[in-house]
Amino acid sequence: MKIAILGTRGIPANYGGFETFAEQLGTRLAARGHQVAVYGRKHYSTTDRKFYRGVELVTLPTIRHKYFDTVIHTFLSVLHASPKKYDVILICNAANSIFSFIPRLFGTPTLVNVDGLERKRKKWNWVGRTYYLLSEWLSTFLPTAIVTDAQVIQDYYATRYKKESAMIAYGAEVARRAAPEKLSPFGLCPNGYVLYVSRLEPENNAHLVIEAYEKVKTEMPLVVVGGAPYAEEYIAQLKSTRDPRVKFLGFVFGEDYRALQQNAYCYVHATEVGGTHPALIEAMGAGNCALTLDTPENREVINGAGIVYGSVPDLTAKLQQVINHPEMIGEYRRRSMARVLELYNWEQITDQYDELLSQLAGIEIPAVASVVGKSVVAAPTESAMKSFVKEPVKVRSAAKSLH
Repeated sequence: MKIAILGTRGIPANYGGFETFAEQLGTRLAARGHQVAVYGRKHYSTTDRKFYRGVELVTLPTIRHKYFDTVIHTFLSVLHASPKKYDVILICNAANSIFSFIPRLFGTPTLVNVDGLERKRKKWNWVGRTYYLLSEWLSTFLPTAIVTDAQVIQDYYATRYKKESAMIAYGAEVARRAAPEKLSPFGLCPNGYVLYVSRLEPENNAHLVIEAYEKVKTEMPLVVVGGAPYAEEYIAQLKSTRDPRVKFLGFVFGEDYRALQQNAYCYVHATEVGGTHPALIEAMGAGNCALTLDTPENREVINGAGIVYGSVPDLTAKLQQVINHPEMIGEYRRRSMARVLELYNWEQITDQYDELLSQLAGIEIPAVASVVGKSVVAAPTESAMKSFVKEPVKVRSAAKSLH
């Protein structure tokens, strides 16, 4: 198939979840023999190369503005891609649904990954929230089909709009390795810090995590990874903490990011808006004991493989318990890695997208070591889990039926 992925900042990933999604899915589809192009934004590009790991890089300009950056770039990308006779176009972000009919005028089916309920993010004013609500509605009929990344979001579209969608979750690698050489530039050591990762925006609640951590009795630092454009005031508020244990690393990607995930003592997740959150899945795949805010989406992902908290005092108490009782960590690490391997590994996710995209394009894909039907991956044994510390896991598992 000839596939285009639109609506992200581009690859190699250097910003957030959709960019990592485009890189992981695009490179895996290319490795399977598909012709894949990922459209990116000029001011986020980190390379002049025309190809990255088999994926064509198409870089276009946009307007650097909180409200126009995404939609202007996607509009230009759709105009550029529509005449190129792609077999199918995958558009990320419900905000871009308004443009999804244009390729269809050229005979190209479009699939929109609607993500979570973006309109609930605190960063948007009433104009932004209204636009996202309108975009939700447009996504129910302008694209050929939509895909959701969490059961909660699939149920939302089915209930509110009577719209059926494929549900394909976000993916993660399953591996945990000690990497002191990667941590030393940050002044960290393996299993010697608590990790928090997100875009530093109010609805991701970094301020609440810091508030809870200030009351925890430990010498371990709290490592905050992430940043955000157009959020300077909020980030300045976070950095005003007087607790010297809180370390801000900014954005970290690639091998350094993987090392931070795989060597943390435990991981704290506090995002309250969205579908399946990439950082949470990645933390679990990296063998972390994850403490996550109690939301329907987070409960769907964690499902007994981690610890759920509901307030700042609750997080303080549960962090203190985990730090005081390191014997708890091993069992949660095993559960987390087993759950990601079963439901969220990238090869399984690619299987599902491969099938869905081929259905939309009307192209039959060659048979692979997957069987259409329910996933049949068993939870790994203790001996198998030990092997994950040494090598990444590569699994081609049974794909869910997307009919």
